[in-house]
Amino acid sequence: MGRLRRGVEKEGLRTDRQGNIAQTPHPYALGSKLAHPYITTDYSESLLEYVTPVHCRPGDTLAFLADLHRFSYRRLGDELIWPASMPCRLQGNDSVPIADYGSSNSGTMKHIYRRGLDARYGRIMQSIAGIHYNVSLPEQLWPVLQELEGAQDKPLKAYQSGRYFDLIRHFRRNSWLLLYLFGASPALDRSFLTGAVPDKLRAHARETLVAPYATSLRMSDMGYQNKVQAQLKICFNSLSNYVGTLRNAIATPWPAYERIGVDENGDWRQLNANILQIENEYYSDIRPKRVTGQGETPTQALEARGVEYIEVRCLDLNPFLALGIDETQMRFLDTFLMWCLLSEAPWISDEECDHLDDNRGLVSGRGRDPSLRLSIDGQERRLAERGEAIFAELYKVAELLDIGEKEPYHREAIKALEPRLNHPELTPSGRLLAVLEESGDEFVDHIAGLARAQAAQLREEPMDRAHDALFTQLTETSHQQQREIEEADTEPFDDFIAAYFARARESVTSSILDDSTVSGE
Repeated sequence: MGRLRRGVEKEGLRTDRQGNIAQTPHPYALGSKLAHPYITTDYSESLLEYVTPVHCRPGDTLAFLADLHRFSYRRLGDELIWPASMPCRLQGNDSVPIADYGSSNSGTMKHIYRRGLDARYGRIMQSIAGIHYNVSLPEQLWPVLQELEGAQDKPLKAYQSGRYFDLIRHFRRNSWLLLYLFGASPALDRSFLTGAVPDKLRAHARETLVAPYATSLRMSDMGYQNKVQAQLKICFNSLSNYVGTLRNAIATPWPAYERIGVDENGDWRQLNANILQIENEYYSDIRPKRVTGQGETPTQALEARGVEYIEVRCLDLNPFLALGIDETQMRFLDTFLMWCLLSEAPWISDEECDHLDDNRGLVSGRGRDPSLRLSIDGQERRLAERGEAIFAELYKVAELLDIGEKEPYHREAIKALEPRLNHPELTPSGRLLAVLEESGDEFVDHIAGLARAQAAQLREEPMDRAHDALFTQLTETSHQQQREIEEADTEPFDDFIAAYFARARESVTSSILDDSTVSGE
């Protein structure tokens, strides 16, 4: 059948040894964050982002990710990479420096987009970190599934995209389970809050706040949230609806954003005053993706050539792991995503969409509460009860994935994680809260201690020589590439951005997809 292919994007704030956010520029020795393929920044100059290539084996992905950390630590001096999703100690909104990508039009656009995020949501929200898990299913699988389902009347790419959207809908119905199993952010530093302390939080030590049963404050209403986007009602029923809704959001003005202003006499405050500046501003726990071509927007790439892979976006960093993720979790995620593909996935109504949002909110805020009940198919169910039913099905999918493997890796991953269902203290969030309560440590102090230990370990570990040579070469070639991009840019930025949004509004004339060819329509 072939193997799943996956890559990881992993974020982590740079801090000093005491857990204060770094104010230093992105280190020159790590390369150009505009042009480097593997080491860049997310929102902030201080927010490192590592991007691995695509690998067929989880171990290869982790080995590459580990060498990115080792290479960085040999060049970071005394700075640390923060291993938790909720940020380190901040000193107000302005202590989170917006990333600077240089003077090119593309670099300027990246910076102004981030200025817009600051104006709309504040920088502190953008200092939250996580892991994005990107997976594409084997190309050999699609013709087999298409024949089994008797769907040969559809073009293969259209069938493939429709089935990816089936996967996404089933994922959306069940992503609460990932928040429970892997959520690792039940606590935060007081400096994260700019207003009153929410009722769900209670004091721990002097500077720490905890939510006693929370799994992932990152994914709760305290994390990445946008009430304006909630009205978009993107429930992933079809690719055409998804593309059309996003494209409309990028073209629809929003009064509150209009009051911020856009280009005020050369002072760019945001890219536009619309519901979304660009597609990337849409927050979701999962996204359909396609690698873009030159001058192409993400939705145009999807429209032209269909879904290529999916991006899971609801994963916290596990602060107990130097890489934030391990092979057991990756094997579980692969099994979970294949289960989502092979399960029935009827369309999601607006009413069900709201229930699914409610489930994710309940689990992120109080998923370890034994009295918690979720709404599953119109019935109230205990989390562990529903989880056990899902695990029973995951074992069957794991057996399929283990065909051709030397060991039953996927079944072992399911077995290793199953005890967490009835023992919430085994989850990363439960472990972190227990450690804080037993030690009395402040959140920042404890995580900084973990970061110092991980830094010492990673600095001492040997690197793969080929990776070391590659990253060393990319440091200079990426800087050279940025210089060439900047020297070649002669178009005024105003004209560049006007042309970009003119293109972004266009539908792809050669689209292989329409409503009649998407699964379920």
